[in-house]
Amino acid sequence: MRRRLLAEATRLFAAKGFENTSVQEIVSAAGVTKGAMYHYFGSKDDLLREVYARVLRLQTDRLDRFADAPGPVAGRVHAAAADVIMTTIDNLDDFKIFFRSMHQLAPETQKSVRAERRRYHERFRDLLGEGQRSGVFRDDIPADLVVDYFFGSVHHLGSWYRADGALSAKEIGDHFADLLLASLRP
Repeated sequence: MRRRLLAEATRLFAAKGFENTSVQEIVSAAGVTKGAMYHYFGSKDDLLREVYARVLRLQTDRLDRFADAPGPVAGRVHAAAADVIMTTIDNLDDFKIFFRSMHQLAPETQKSVRAERRRYHERFRDLLGEGQRSGVFRDDIPADLVVDYFFGSVHHLGSWYRADGALSAKEIGDHFADLLLASLRP
């Protein structure tokens, strides 16, 4: 039931916006009572907070696996970059909410989410830095700038990606990763 509530809230928040979605709409869509919702989530805000936590957990866990894997750094960066595109596309409603509704979070939650996102970007940056230090990647462009450039593109997927488009999520992920690696060649 918790998962169903979160799924329906995510769908509605992505379609209508957090502020335009009522608790009644969420519980009706999930086929439960308000009492059942409040058993799992203290408020509509708690549902939004869980969307953010879920997104951050998913991508951080996956990035850690790629970053910690054995093998050449270029392969690990390619895998991590392609994966962030694929997981963003596979969870597009979550990411639309992530970038549209940050201002709806309570100040302390915003601070926490920003800190988690910063840690994620730092982990990605450290992986790029590993490649720069080892001479695999050019080092005349600061890794922070590369990360900001790459994730700026990722953050806009929700505005142009279409499930019925010509390319699959994997193809788009591979192309984005190829572009990133091409820009890093010495």
